[in-house]
Amino acid sequence: MNGSKKFVVITSIFAPTESVIKFAAIEGWQLIVVGDKKTPANWHQDGVIYLGPEDQVNLGYKIIDLLPWNHYCRKMVGYLYAMEHGAELIADTDDDNIPYENWPFIPDESTKHKTISNAKFVNIYKYFTDQFIWPRGYPLNRILEKESPVETVENINVGVWQFLADEDPDVDAIYRLTSNKLVTFDKSEPIALNKGTVSPFNSQNTIFNKELFVLLYLPSFVTFRFTDILRGLIAQPIMWEQELHLGIGAATVIQKRNPHDYLRDFESEIPVYIHSERVIDLITAVAKNSGAKPAELLVSAYTKLCEEKIVTNDEVELIHAWAKDVSRIIG
Repeated sequence: MNGSKKFVVITSIFAPTESVIKFAAIEGWQLIVVGDKKTPANWHQDGVIYLGPEDQVNLGYKIIDLLPWNHYCRKMVGYLYAMEHGAELIADTDDDNIPYENWPFIPDESTKHKTISNAKFVNIYKYFTDQFIWPRGYPLNRILEKESPVETVENINVGVWQFLADEDPDVDAIYRLTSNKLVTFDKSEPIALNKGTVSPFNSQNTIFNKELFVLLYLPSFVTFRFTDILRGLIAQPIMWEQELHLGIGAATVIQKRNPHDYLRDFESEIPVYIHSERVIDLITAVAKNSGAKPAELLVSAYTKLCEEKIVTNDEVELIHAWAKDVSRIIG
């Protein structure tokens, strides 16, 4: 432990990758790697806090017995560990995202940001490239629509920053099966999204402020390609009620993507294609003018999604355990 209040969390089933080695060397940030049952038993990297399966069990978090093994959601153990050790910022990334020298380049909160309003969904990639490309989670029926959002420059409080990834960014299987062109994004100025305007955001290169740590929860009983997208869709209406917003910044990593089966990805993404807009409508209604805290809204959100058969009872049980863990650690 290097005494930092800023943590990077990764889960991996591989020996230390180039990404892990580089994140471990970034001054002022502490890297946590969460292992799984497929991770090499002798996993080690200097400068890294490694939480193997046995370590996780011994931490005593309520979520431990409910989390599936061999699943991306094991990352949540790392989030809780970071919170327990005084985290003020938690950066979420993967073992195939290699940081640039300027990572993380968090924009100054005292400056005004270009702000987008009056668009239910916005294809944020359009603001960083002329290439025909869209992020995973963007509704398919909107891909060919001409957007007409309002653009202003405002002081706006950003609670979560999503930074882009060059070369092989987070796109859906339809893009990869029909085009699959690599992209280097423009170094455009950061953008914030006003209340009511949504962009999908993922767990690839994302930084959460402490007041929104509870929203790090990764749905654990949905398909793999729905997990982090659903998290981001649920988070945004809850953030709006706290007067906090999503910010998007230029690429600070390059992704050398681990191998994927695109047809399997497509199958896993079907709930994304079907439910994205509906989730926003449902959670906006749950959160609107409630006055509740983010943890309470999060539990209510998953309860509503269970009623609508978008998530299962197992998810509701786990979100209750997660909320209790977070409450015990940070209040």
